[in-house]
Amino acid sequence: MSPESKKLFNIIILGVSFMFIFTAFQTCGNIAQTVITNLNSTDFHGSGYTSMSIIYGVFSASNLLSPSVVAIVKPQLSMVVGGVFYSLYIAVFIQPTTWTFYTASVFIGIAAAVLWTAQGNCLTVNSDENTIGRNSGVFWALLQSSLFFGNLYVYFAWQGKTHISESDRRTVFIALTVISLVGTVLFFLIRKQEDIKAGEENPANEIPGDSSSAQNKMTRALAAFKKSIKLSFTQEMMLLSVTTAYTGLELTFFSGVYGTCIGAVNRFGSEAKSLIGLSGIFIGVGEILGGGIFGLLSKKSRFGRNPVVMLGIVVHFLAFYLIFLNMPNDAPIAPMEGTDDTAYMIPSKNVAIFCSFLLGLGDSCFNTQLLSILGFLYSEDSAPAFAIFKFVQSICAAVAYFYSNYFLLQWQLLIMVVVGFFGTITFFLVEWKAAAALAARGSDYSSI
Repeated sequence: MSPESKKLFNIIILGVSFMFIFTAFQTCGNIAQTVITNLNSTDFHGSGYTSMSIIYGVFSASNLLSPSVVAIVKPQLSMVVGGVFYSLYIAVFIQPTTWTFYTASVFIGIAAAVLWTAQGNCLTVNSDENTIGRNSGVFWALLQSSLFFGNLYVYFAWQGKTHISESDRRTVFIALTVISLVGTVLFFLIRKQEDIKAGEENPANEIPGDSSSAQNKMTRALAAFKKSIKLSFTQEMMLLSVTTAYTGLELTFFSGVYGTCIGAVNRFGSEAKSLIGLSGIFIGVGEILGGGIFGLLSKKSRFGRNPVVMLGIVVHFLAFYLIFLNMPNDAPIAPMEGTDDTAYMIPSKNVAIFCSFLLGLGDSCFNTQLLSILGFLYSEDSAPAFAIFKFVQSICAAVAYFYSNYFLLQWQLLIMVVVGFFGTITFFLVEWKAAAALAARGSDYSSI
């Protein structure tokens, strides 16, 4: 197998592995608050929003150290360990208790930081400036296929149900745990390369038990931490942090809050709970469509990344406006009985599901282009750069999950509109600067 084929193989295995793990985790996140609302009449007293806030809060803090962990443990093993902890978190829902639920939330936050930092490193090492756009799109499309499969099961299994029984819950979460473990095992298929960019810094013939080898690992770990701190204060990274902050807020909304809103609308009748699954499916369709199109067309674009990001913000603003008109204001914080309120129109299932598609499409616009520009700008410092990206995204997601316990829908939408507007502008500034630097090197702008 040629080096280029080996790199593409690694990207596909990376995407498929994440697809399995996040088929389980994103389905879990989509239905968690609805499942927990049905549990709160028992001895279990917890909140899906609070759990996700803990996860992303710990995730954000752990991103400061995750480059050091990846430098010592290596990307492949880091992803395997991360996948195991994702599986353990999902397994907690099989027989949940409050203390195991929140304890698992802490551990998965740490594991997620290591997993995503290793993913960013693996993506960059297997790409160059000519293939980073394609590979980002391929990975993102495979990753977001995860939204389709798990939610499809939820849609059919929960159709006509107004209450989620213990048997329903256990069946779903046992299946999701197994799926997550399958994805974890697939990481072992990623092939090592002799010509990867980090090859000189991470020689393959390093002896594990050798004292100089251990010293080298600590030196690399410290160097990775210093690079993370240094990169976080560069102008480009600070500007991109505003865009990244927006992706954290809208991630919280489409992955946890919006499904809860749909399930709480009593006017949707007996289909309300199953519509949560259908919403997740159409978010996935939007994500896959966006990732596939922007990955395939990245080489043919003469205008760079800005038009894709502009499309993303326009699509999201349209979705937010329709959600504002369609969804009751108290839907995110409605009790187990749901809400009978209406917004500015009678709640429409078709509009609700169409908005799910728009949320997924807009999210893919932002994330594929952020992955692409980070891989392009920081090809030599990929692990620290992706750690900062996940640090900012996850801390904003944690804040959003926290205020989702209290804020009405209109205020959550307003926050996303304001941050999204400024995040789009800051992305444009970085992209223009990257284009100017590329032109100065005499390269074709469309190659990025």
